[in-house]
Amino acid sequence: MPDTASLYDFTPLALDGSPYPLSRHRGEVLLIVNTASRCGFTPQYAELEALFERYRAQGFCVLAFPCNQFGKQEPGDSAEIGAFCQRNYGVSFPVMAKVDVNGAEADPVWRYLTQEKPGLLGLPAIKWNFTKFLVGRDGHVVERYAPQTRPAKLAADIERLL
Repeated sequence: MPDTASLYDFTPLALDGSPYPLSRHRGEVLLIVNTASRCGFTPQYAELEALFERYRAQGFCVLAFPCNQFGKQEPGDSAEIGAFCQRNYGVSFPVMAKVDVNGAEADPVWRYLTQEKPGLLGLPAIKWNFTKFLVGRDGHVVERYAPQTRPAKLAADIERLL
């Protein structure tokens, strides 16, 4: 990956399987989260949606990347994931296709995020569902948050970047 790469250089797949160029978010502040439907942190979807609704008009977006690597807590297919998010949390922010965030099959977006902002002790690995990355308007990672950090606690950091 070139040193000049930014998040905008990547095109993951949306939940419906279509290409989703992240360049469509150029100039926005992003919160990128690996999610799961059967996790103790799953109720964070409600706070993620609240942040999205509160700041979207100012150039903020949440991007969810479902992942089944932690405790097999996201076993469903795309249709099931989408229905779950809508039915239970009214999610209106973009949800991507299910990905791996660690290992040889890790999605390139997640390889980029973890290289830009390693975790504890400088290790890049994602430890659990609902790890969050705050990305500035320039497409580079500003901060990484642990799964237990509630999205509502990120409001001040988001406001600083907006």
